Amino acid sequence: MALKNYNHNYPFKEVKYTPNMKVVLEDSIAKKNEFGQDIAFRYRKGKDVIDVTFEQFYLDTKYLGSAYTEMGFKKGSKIAMIGPNSYEWVNVFVSVLNSEAVFVPVDKELPIEEIAYVINDSGTDVFFYYGANYDEKIKANLELFPNVKYFVSVDAKEDDGRFLSYTKMMEKGKELVDGGYDEYTNMTPVNEELKVIVYTSGTTGTAKGVMLSLENVMSAQNYGLQVSSTARTMINVLPLHHTFGGLVDILVGIKCGTTMGINDSVRNLLPNFKAFQPEAAMLVPLYVEKFYQRIWAGVEEKGITKLFKVMLKVSDALLKVGIDVRRKLFKSVHDQFGGNLRLIVCGGAPMREELGRFFESIGVIITNGYGITECSPLVSVNRTHYYNFDSVGVVCPGLDIEISNPNEDGEGEILVKGPVVMMGYYNMPEKTKEVLTEDGWFSTGDYGKYDRETERLYITGRKKNIIVLKNGKNIYPEEIEDYLTALPEIDEVIVSAIKDEDGSEVGLQCEVYPMQEKVEGLDEKATYDLVKAAVDNYNTTMPAHKRVIKVNIRKEPFEKTTSQKIKRKYN
Repeated sequence: MALKNYNHNYPFKEVKYTPNMKVVLEDSIAKKNEFGQDIAFRYRKGKDVIDVTFEQFYLDTKYLGSAYTEMGFKKGSKIAMIGPNSYEWVNVFVSVLNSEAVFVPVDKELPIEEIAYVINDSGTDVFFYYGANYDEKIKANLELFPNVKYFVSVDAKEDDGRFLSYTKMMEKGKELVDGGYDEYTNMTPVNEELKVIVYTSGTTGTAKGVMLSLENVMSAQNYGLQVSSTARTMINVLPLHHTFGGLVDILVGIKCGTTMGINDSVRNLLPNFKAFQPEAAMLVPLYVEKFYQRIWAGVEEKGITKLFKVMLKVSDALLKVGIDVRRKLFKSVHDQFGGNLRLIVCGGAPMREELGRFFESIGVIITNGYGITECSPLVSVNRTHYYNFDSVGVVCPGLDIEISNPNEDGEGEILVKGPVVMMGYYNMPEKTKEVLTEDGWFSTGDYGKYDRETERLYITGRKKNIIVLKNGKNIYPEEIEDYLTALPEIDEVIVSAIKDEDGSEVGLQCEVYPMQEKVEGLDEKATYDLVKAAVDNYNTTMPAHKRVIKVNIRKEPFEKTTSQKIKRKYN
């Protein structure tokens, strides 16, 4: 349980529902938003920090949208974008949301063949990209993109036939708008129609194009603001092609009037924290884990580990009696993140309880949530004044949750129904039927349970990962992995079943990538002995069916998806 655990009945925020981003931007410009700030986005260009007002951003969307609309890309046209997080990326995204076209975000980490699959499967007409490496890759593999009519480079200064300059397009759009061209600005996108196709980066199988309507997108924005606290300043870290980073982070920020700093690369993350001084950030647990490790490494380097642990205990004790000195006690830590960070909203993967408790102790609240691309993506979130570190929070208003075929512990597959649920998979009607019923229930493939008394949702694991032992016990490997990852000797781990000669699952084994700082200088046997001893110690705390019998050591990190989830191999 968290140090502060308020009553779950405190009301959701009242949020004005807005049907599209045009209305959102007009409200922001008129300062009818929550903060009444002028600056919408902040980003670094070289050594300079560039500020963009809400009014200028709205104009930029009109310039770009008018340019491609006048070129003939209107209702039903597909417009894609790839590249690192940038202001231009956001401009392309929101301009398409305000048009009658369809947006296709493309994962910047994909190899060229998979990029081509997304572009071709979606039927992309105009492909925007940012980065010289994409320019080289695309031009060297042009035969992979036979149906793209135009490629638009953010870096290019001049047009080159089929390859166009983003800068020139913006200049042309400004001329059109200033000259009275209004076909784009007069468009009102239809809420029920397809607006975004997001291709999943699952751990197995061919990527599926998740079809989201404008209603899906705007509903996720609305619910996100109803359940979560907002901040005057935030930093956008998550990749914009992810629904968590694009649909939730950016669009929620625009609606509430947040000044959003755009982080352009992992390398610049901490400098950007200091430059933008955010009050809040949306992250995946991987980032929080790295921050945690960095803080402790700094503490150990200074030789103040014992003192720091005492400070944590003092901080927690004072907080229990209503005295909060966390930001003073841990000022040097807060300064690493710009000095103002108070809230991290985490999603995309389970988060270790230890991380939540640590950051709470130093004055940064972490509220974990649950989402899935097919739900735009928001399903549930821990609230700022009602949270714990075991659950993924309260279900968003407007959504229905059912637990399908629950076992004796109330655990079963999580089903979701409501206005955030996708339209289906693009060009995959049979796949759609597998997960989406005619009356709108979506089968998430995630197992969990719902406590109606506390209104909290708990995630147990993925349906396809469940291990059923020969004795009938069901094991969720994610639960075991969570315990093992908390061990200081283990960096990454996958738990799987040991099978007998008949193929029956009879026990558990784990494959471990050790924490490199712990095994530096050790040979293979010593490394194995260290990790095995840690796992054996874990076993003493667990019932027999959750004990890990066999340990395998790997020399390289696991292969991961672009969202940094370990790719599991299935037999």
